[in-house]
Amino acid sequence: MFGRRASSSSPSPSSSVPGWRPRLVLASASPRRLALLDQAGIKADSLLPTDIDETPKKNERPRDLARRLAREKAEAALVVTRNQPELTGAYIIAADTVVALGRRVLPKPEIVDEAAECLRLLSGRAHRVYTAVTLVTPKGAFRERLVETRIRFKRLSSEDIESYLASGEWRGKAGGYAAQGIAGSFIVKLVGSHSAVVGLPLYETLSLLGGEGYPVHMGWLQAAN
Repeated sequence: MFGRRASSSSPSPSSSVPGWRPRLVLASASPRRLALLDQAGIKADSLLPTDIDETPKKNERPRDLARRLAREKAEAALVVTRNQPELTGAYIIAADTVVALGRRVLPKPEIVDEAAECLRLLSGRAHRVYTAVTLVTPKGAFRERLVETRIRFKRLSSEDIESYLASGEWRGKAGGYAAQGIAGSFIVKLVGSHSAVVGLPLYETLSLLGGEGYPVHMGWLQAAN
């Protein structure tokens, strides 16, 4: 848990109370997504990582996969919050990132051989990164956005690949690389959202939150004091 804890026996706070803000749940264990929210001045009160099957369905397009997984993560987190009184009525943010070459979805490798194959496929080529974000409002409504980013890698040498594999940075990352880390040096061109490639599109996320009444600027004002 992060931030203030609310007592289930106390009355619900009101937006008229100075300094009060609604609770926010991030349906992820990703330190990257948490850091991005923090960068945008948004504090998550709770992290609820979800355990869902991320296997693509037959003939499922990469963009549809990203949408589906973000939605399923949000749905799973919503079930958990309904059993935790302190999180009842919280905003829930979930996201998923898919790296694709054409219609081919690249894995989130956990073994070296998978990561090496990803890097060889991406070397010297353009690919697309799809990041979907789903917001669940306090009333249980779902709002969604999908961001597509185009990236071109430089041609990777054997030394590039072997050294990157040795770094371990690729582990569990979509497409076998982390744009916010060493692999940022592989990117020749990026058209779209860098934060989406890292894991959470900040413009779209804050637009969703603000559009549903979450006080996105409160953290900015508090930081200035």
